[in-house]
Amino acid sequence: MSRLLILGATGSLGRHVLRQALAAGHDVTVFVRTPSKLAAELRERVSVHTGDLTAVVSPDVVSGQDALINCAGHIADGERFVGLVDRLVSCVDLLPVAEQPVCWLLAGAALLDIDSSGRRGVDLPEVKSTYWPHQVNFERLSHSRLDWRLLCPGPMVDESALGLDRLRISLDALPVEIPVVARALPQSSFLPVFASLIPQMIVPYADAAALMLASLNRGSAMSRHRVGLALPVGMRGQK
Repeated sequence: MSRLLILGATGSLGRHVLRQALAAGHDVTVFVRTPSKLAAELRERVSVHTGDLTAVVSPDVVSGQDALINCAGHIADGERFVGLVDRLVSCVDLLPVAEQPVCWLLAGAALLDIDSSGRRGVDLPEVKSTYWPHQVNFERLSHSRLDWRLLCPGPMVDESALGLDRLRISLDALPVEIPVVARALPQSSFLPVFASLIPQMIVPYADAAALMLASLNRGSAMSRHRVGLALPVGMRGQK
């Protein structure tokens, strides 16, 4: 059992993380803007901090936690999303390293390496214009002292979990096979290939939540890595 802080526990992913965390017996604290959005039966089982994450993150909330899972923020918020992550990282980094919680944050598949050259989906101009905050947040994390993990799925859907034993899980690179003929394509020609791979990475929220909760130990194999998720070989999802 871990002392677990969930930020954004009323959102699409946060609700799954919260329910699974309670089912696993974790001691859960949530930080939410509107506590009334928490289901009554769940509200009675958690400690609740109320506030606006876009304005302030207090070290008092983070201190004493074994792990922190941030499901708050959205890529469409641009600078606000970057600011939120920066404040969160700064807040945790103020604590002595031994007292810092393991931190899970959320990005997207565009942040994963496409091939050994290190190029990423976010480097493609058509992708970068929307998903640039993921790159900025990744750089912020990389320069911190945090024991972080950055979940980088494709689009997520509210469907039944497949189970982690069935999913393809990767560290830092896309969890799907790049067609041989596409590997040498220049950036300007790679976008259609990248887009064609996305359906393989449309995963259930429930599986994304399960993966986060499965790696809460300090210094695990996923520590300070970007983590990719994909459906079983041959399966494609729909958003």
